Amino acid sequence: MSKQVRLYVNNDILLKEIGLEDVEAIFHTIDAEREYLAEWLPFVELTQDISFTQKYVESYIATEEKDLTCVIFYKQKFVGLVGLKDTDYDNLKVEIGYWLSEPFQHKGIITGSCSALINYVFKELKMNRIQLKAATGNIKSQAVAERLGFTREGIERDGELHSRGFVDLVVFGLLQKDWTPKKDVIS
Repeated sequence: MSKQVRLYVNNDILLKEIGLEDVEAIFHTIDAEREYLAEWLPFVELTQDISFTQKYVESYIATEEKDLTCVIFYKQKFVGLVGLKDTDYDNLKVEIGYWLSEPFQHKGIITGSCSALINYVFKELKMNRIQLKAATGNIKSQAVAERLGFTREGIERDGELHSRGFVDLVVFGLLQKDWTPKKDVIS
């Protein structure tokens, strides 16, 4: 990806590939919502100062073959991240993940952002499968997967390590042949 990716979800939501200009907003959002975000995101505990976020973004920028990570802007304000991980071009599959600032929940931001990214993955990256994993207790994230048409495929036992121990993950899958693009997404 040589050119910075920008996906317009709708008139209010923009996804922009992460850059150094986003470090401060990302860190301050994590820092201000530490307790809320830490429930399901293991990296929050490690994000103790802005240098951690700075190193993460610098590492992302420096990596040649990388998974796409985008900042989410809602009405021109940073509200979260959405991205891809574990891209497997041999098997044409990838995993999608996201987090959203608590005050911006229940506005359709994550569902719309994921829709735009799913369109990009199937159309531009020519992937066949997208996986989404959510902790068994993370009902909100599971609901996002279901709204997007993912199929619940099973449980990955002890799938993610948090400071409180391992958590089981619900594994969802979406195949390109089963995807119907959402009408409210501009991308």
